[in-house]
Amino acid sequence: MLDELIAGLRGSRGLAAKRDIAAALAALGIADPSAAVPVGDDCAALPLTDDCGDGHLLFAIEGFLNEFVARDPWFAGWCGVMVNVSDIAAMGGRALAVVDALWSRDPQHMQPVLDGMAAAARAFGVPVVGGHSNARAAQEQLSVAIVGRAKKLLTSFDARPGDALLVAVDLRGAYREPFPHWNAATTAPPPRLRGDLELLPQLAEAGLCRAAKDISQAGVLGTALMLLECSGAGATLDVRRVPRPPQAPLARWLLHTFPSYGYLLAVPPAQVAEVIARFEARDLACAAVGRCDRSRQLRLREHGEERVAWDFAAQALTGCGPAAAPHMEERRHA
Repeated sequence: MLDELIAGLRGSRGLAAKRDIAAALAALGIADPSAAVPVGDDCAALPLTDDCGDGHLLFAIEGFLNEFVARDPWFAGWCGVMVNVSDIAAMGGRALAVVDALWSRDPQHMQPVLDGMAAAARAFGVPVVGGHSNARAAQEQLSVAIVGRAKKLLTSFDARPGDALLVAVDLRGAYREPFPHWNAATTAPPPRLRGDLELLPQLAEAGLCRAAKDISQAGVLGTALMLLECSGAGATLDVRRVPRPPQAPLARWLLHTFPSYGYLLAVPPAQVAEVIARFEARDLACAAVGRCDRSRQLRLREHGEERVAWDFAAQALTGCGPAAAPHMEERRHA
């Protein structure tokens, strides 16, 4: 199974999309790991001035595959809000508002996308405050942007050797076929959705979590690669410890599944029990699945066997992380 997972990881469509980030960063010239808040996280984080209070303003945007918008327009609209509020939470923040850009062939095709966005905005308690629409386009296209605020920031750049890797996920759902979305949100009570998201800023403000990343289209393993690259770290991850619904095949869950609520966390060992307890108190699955180290490799373990899945010394992914682990330490202690 390890060889299958590693081959699937290196060849996955979700990870290929993440590798495309490197070209954009190079063209824009914005990949600076020594910056106060480096680019490459779930959100851009802008330090607030004294006049605006403490913390960071968070800013993110998501674009959606045309195929997805065409085949499941209502859920695409819902996801426009949901994935953005999840990105804000992953940074230790609370969402404030979203705007959208929506193109469609006509008003009739536009309506279900708008209905999905409106339903999610009500459920998550995050208003849609504006945007752009065009009902005379060749096909349906959607992107949604969000702003939020974090009192204490979580980033992908602060995992340290010795930190435990935790996966927290809502397993109370099902795949929304034929796409890889694990939907545990659309039928959940809105107070539960909001309370579950609130866990992330609470963990940040309590100092219980060092780094976090929203589990994305790249799956658990691809998300782990992005977190480790940004932090200049490595890790060993036990694939059988990852919380997983019994009906989900292991490879699909680890490589391709995009959960409606799922996070990868780097947590100091002394805080692991408390963090797991907070998720479990809300009936969310959470488990320690591995440990960070200085290797700058992702190694997968199963039933006592171990394989190197990725070596950052040989190959970058997004190009967002430091060139070597010592640079990570220098930046942190500067």
